Amino acid sequence: MTAIIAPAPEVARARTPVAGRLTGLLVVALVVIVLCGLSLAFGSRAVTFDDFVAVMAGHNDTVSQAAIITRLPRTVLALLVGAALAVAGATMQAITRNPVADPGILGVTNGAALSVVVGLAFFGVTAPLGQMAFAVVGAALAAVFVYTVGSLGRGGATPLKLALAGAATSAAFASLVSAVMLPRIDLLQSFQSWQVGGVGGADWSRIALTAPALAVGALICFATARGMNSLALGDDMAAGLGENVARTRIIAAVGAVVLTGAATAIAGPIGFVGLVIPHVCRMLVGTDHRWLLPFSALAGAGLLVAADIIGRVASPTAQEIQVGIVTAIIGAPFFIWIVRRQKVREL
Repeated sequence: MTAIIAPAPEVARARTPVAGRLTGLLVVALVVIVLCGLSLAFGSRAVTFDDFVAVMAGHNDTVSQAAIITRLPRTVLALLVGAALAVAGATMQAITRNPVADPGILGVTNGAALSVVVGLAFFGVTAPLGQMAFAVVGAALAAVFVYTVGSLGRGGATPLKLALAGAATSAAFASLVSAVMLPRIDLLQSFQSWQVGGVGGADWSRIALTAPALAVGALICFATARGMNSLALGDDMAAGLGENVARTRIIAAVGAVVLTGAATAIAGPIGFVGLVIPHVCRMLVGTDHRWLLPFSALAGAGLLVAADIIGRVASPTAQEIQVGIVTAIIGAPFFIWIVRRQKVREL
């Protein structure tokens, strides 16, 4: 008789979290697919299931079918930008060990926005590739500036000093963006929705130019996921485990900067996605960044698609609400909750 050997309890317990995480990842992916369908269905013109079938068959004969085709690039853009900002936020929280870090709060988003506006107003940079290059450079300079300012004084770059330096820098950059754009009525009118943050002006050519940069930034962040796990233990412990702390932090920061700069160049400064999503995903899958980053990418994509849907259906007028406003409405109370939660833990 062949004996059937049951797996050891330790092995069974080790398999369960992986299976649960894979199931959770599948559920989040299905939710994102449903949101994409809703994004194509909702808007100023109603569409039917027959219209979807006709579009999938390659037809574009009616106004409703044309509406679906028009909504497709903005849905894809919302997916890409939401995923990029969420991964960038999770990465910045890891390398700074700061629970309230995200591209907006640390000033990286507004640094990219200011660079794009300066390039447009003073150098006439209107090509999408040029604007993306300016945005990435501006995001990198803002990140270096904030980290330098936050490192001054006793104790080095503590999470509190980084958050304060980032908040002050972000406010200053936002004021400079307004100062540059206000005298230029032509720029103010054409880039008003971009300045707030939106995906309404999406087109396939700009998405095709931006997608490779987003892919490179995401791959860099994913490649340093194991190193981020070591950084969570503290620099001394990470170094004791053989991790090159400075190299890991710099490489991960480069990935986050590329993601933030490229996303800001195509969609404008959108805040709070990188703050809200990593916290929610951390509650679901824990702190292992090998799981946290893909969960954050999917959930961030879903959040921005949902924000775009809300912006379209919530306004009673023909003028839709930009996604940057919707994410701010969602993210501001969440930010207050996180700060209060951290204070309670410190007591």
